[in-house]
Amino acid sequence: MTLDKSIFLKGKTISLRVLNKKDVEGNYRNWLNDQEIVQYNSHGRFPMTPEKLFEYVEAVQKSNSALVLAVIELDSNKHIGNISLQNINWIDRNAEIAFLLGEKDYWGKGVMPEAGQLLMRHGFETLNLHRIYCGTSSANTGMQKLAEKLGMNREGVRKEALFKDGVYQDIIEYGILNNRVNV
Repeated sequence: MTLDKSIFLKGKTISLRVLNKKDVEGNYRNWLNDQEIVQYNSHGRFPMTPEKLFEYVEAVQKSNSALVLAVIELDSNKHIGNISLQNINWIDRNAEIAFLLGEKDYWGKGVMPEAGQLLMRHGFETLNLHRIYCGTSSANTGMQKLAEKLGMNREGVRKEALFKDGVYQDIIEYGILNNRVNV
């Protein structure tokens, strides 16, 4: 068995690694242009071009306020989605977690709860974050269930904060605190 040096965090069925330029050549760009995949987030409002996506990948590789990782299915070594801690605030010790499962064959298979647990553990134990939060469209029941499965608490609602498909939608806010005792 060879050790894959690109793995940043490893779970039972998936690993997380840094996004790279080769990902742009795969299905990644297609996910961002697929209206079914992006129906509940802010992607898909403008076409995603290879040039824009290359710029984005370069920017997040240099960022100190975002940790964007590719979700890789271990058996096939296939890039199936992304997960990130973004808007990292080092003073207040909080960050927003975001999910994108682009390969539809993996929807409903428990991939993102595993990825979320890995990244949240890293955020709390390694990055010393105190709070991780997310927000999702009131129509996105899948993400709401994911947030709850990850132990996040519903914290509030931002009324009509998202304009999607000609309609204003509420954003449901979730958060979780790192309650371990600091010695």
